[in-house]
Order: sequence, then structure tokens, then C-alpha cells
Amino acid sequence: MKLATSQQRLTAPTLALGALLTTLVALGPLSTDLYIPSLPTLVSVFGTDASRVQLTLSVFLAGFAVAQLAYGALSDRFGRRPIMLAGLAIFFLASVGCVFATSIDQLIVARFAQAIGACAGPVLGRAIVRDTWGPIGAARALAYLGGAMALAPLVGPVLGGALTVWFGWQANFVLLALFSGVQLVLVWHWLGESNLHPDATATRVGRMRTNFRILLADRNYLGCLLALAWSYSALFAFISGSSFVLIGRYGLSPAVYGLCFGLVVAGYITGTQLAGWLVFRHGPDLLLRSGAWLGAFAGAVMLGFDLAGVRHLATVLAPMFVVTMSVGVVMPNATARALAPYPTMTGAASALMGFLQMSVAALVGIVVGHGVESNATVMPMTIAACCVLVPGFYLALVRRSDWRGGRGAHLRD
Repeated sequence: MKLATSQQRLTAPTLALGALLTTLVALGPLSTDLYIPSLPTLVSVFGTDASRVQLTLSVFLAGFAVAQLAYGALSDRFGRRPIMLAGLAIFFLASVGCVFATSIDQLIVARFAQAIGACAGPVLGRAIVRDTWGPIGAARALAYLGGAMALAPLVGPVLGGALTVWFGWQANFVLLALFSGVQLVLVWHWLGESNLHPDATATRVGRMRTNFRILLADRNYLGCLLALAWSYSALFAFISGSSFVLIGRYGLSPAVYGLCFGLVVAGYITGTQLAGWLVFRHGPDLLLRSGAWLGAFAGAVMLGFDLAGVRHLATVLAPMFVVTMSVGVVMPNATARALAPYPTMTGAASALMGFLQMSVAALVGIVVGHGVESNATVMPMTIAACCVLVPGFYLALVRRSDWRGGRGAHLRD
């Protein structure tokens, strides 16, 4: 009886639920951002090259992307809570595996397993927000959740750089294991079930295929999906290449690199707070388009500086601050805009969104990883290309009539 009461309390849209969801959604970015400063160290530790080490990032995203398709269907069928618990248990065990990896191949395999567990937090966290806050409140909740979640990449590289210097690269994965262990206990005791419309057919292959066909046939969903995917990919291009560019070209230490990375992430926090503040006043469509054009401009400026030979730390960090600010505006509004029409298959819609987002980002990460060590211009060039594609796909696919449909016209139950 006590457990049921606790579940009912925490499935209401409370600050406590928001705080718990923030830690769960942050599991994905924290899994990458915490150990980014140690990437150059791993090259020497395992006697390999940068592209091989970068696979620990890209393989993570690939596993993260594929597993989301399963999590969405499973959570629509069995509920969010039990699937979240299973994901956290997998993440904990895989993090321990990372700690004891003795070769780069073992670390790559452990990172893939870690990704399978990590994606439970973001994909189910988004679904719980839609379940609990409803279609209108979800845009604001996701924006503020994203701002709070950004503390992970803000603090992660700084803390990861310090841990690498003081205790070695394994310390980052020890911390991730401890973090997920605490989350597992909290979810077990406090998280209630938010899926009020379980679908007994959700895990059938035919039903999953039908759901995805319905979603991909919706131009508005697809436009928001691609805008989100390329916006995140611009950010991931920086995540993949920045340690090699800033530490290699500009000679920063891992700790100082962490501080610079945190400065860039502050742009993301600024964007999410602006999105949460302005969404009810201007609507998600206007914010999404404005954020997309802002990112395209900033990405072009960064590339222009590099091609012109103006290569200073500020010419990377200042434009990237604006790019991440645009990502903070685009992502919560694109997510809420895409999920709003689908209350009965939120898990599938969220999973497909996460799958494409991570798949595109993984490919972008591979491109940056293979090119950045020999030519640092690959990073700003990739960031600029991703940023330009955001408004391109949104303008090409989302119907113009919906832009004029009012602040909440498309956010109805």
C-alpha cells in the first residue's frame, strides 16, 4: 500500500518527479561528457589511434539509437517503470565492465552495452513527461528539464578532466557505476507508473511497423524529427572533435579543456531557459524556426573564421556558444511538437525520435573522428553543415499552415 501511494504521488507533475527525471535523462550525456577529456589519454594507454578511440563514442551512440526502438515498444506494452529499472541495471553492470577493460576492443564492447542501458533514461524520461505534463505543459517541462540536464555536460568534462588527472581514466566509469546504482534505488522506491494506456499489441512486430509508418508519414513529425537530429548532431560534432582540436591545436590541459567545454554548454542552458520562458508567449514553431536560423548563422561564422585562417580559441568557443544556445531552443520544442499528437503511442514516437537522433549523430561522430586528427577544419565544417540542415529540413517538411495555427493549435490532447 505504501508503494502504491508513493507511485501515485510521484507520477503527478511535481518538482520531485522533475528532479528525478532530470537525473535519468542526464544519464546519456553524462555517459559521454564525463570521459571526453580522457580520449587523448586512451590513445596512449591502449596504444591505438584517435579514430579507434573515437569509436567508443560512436559505438555508444549506435547502441543507444538501436535500443531505443525496443524501449519505446516495451514501455508502451509493460509500462515505463519496469523497463526503466531494467535499463539502469544493464547500465550499472556495463559501467563496471568499462572500469576493468584491458584493451580498446573490450572498452568498445562495454560501451555498447552501457549504451543499451543508458538510453532507458532519455527515451522513457521524455515519454513520462508527455504522460504526466500533457501536450501543452510538455514543451515547457522539456525545456526546463533540458536546462537542468545540461548541468551534466557542464560539470561532466570539468569533473572528468580532474578525475583523469588525479586518478586515471577508469575513475570516470567508477563514478558512472555509482551514479546509476543510486538511480536504481531511487526508481525502485519512488518512481510510479505513468503509462495509463498500456497497449498489449505494442511489442508485436507488425504493430511496431505500423506505428513507425504512421509517424514517418506525418510530415510535421518528420520535419521536427530531422530538425532535432541535425541540431543534436552539430553538438555531437563538437563533442567528438573538440578534445582533439582544443587539446591538440591549442595545447589545453584536460582540466582547462573541461572548463572551456563547460562554457560552451552554458549556451545550451541559456537556450533551454529562453525556450521555457517564451514557449507560451510565442509558441514552439516560432521558437523552433528562430533557433534553427540562429544556429545556421553561428555555424557559418565558425567555419568562416577557420577558412580565413583566423584561428584563436575565441573564434571556436564564441560561435559554438551560440550554436549550443540554438540547440537548447530547437530540441525541446521539436520534441514537444513531434510528440503532441500521439498520446497513445508516445513511447514509439519518442523511441523513433531518439533512434534517428542518435543514428545521425553516430555517423557524424565517425566522420569527425576520422578526419579531425589530420585536419582540424573537419570539426567546424561538419558543425556548419549540420546547422544549415536544421532549418532546411524543417522548412521543407513542416506545413506552413501549422506555423499560423496559434500558440497551442497543434498541442491538443
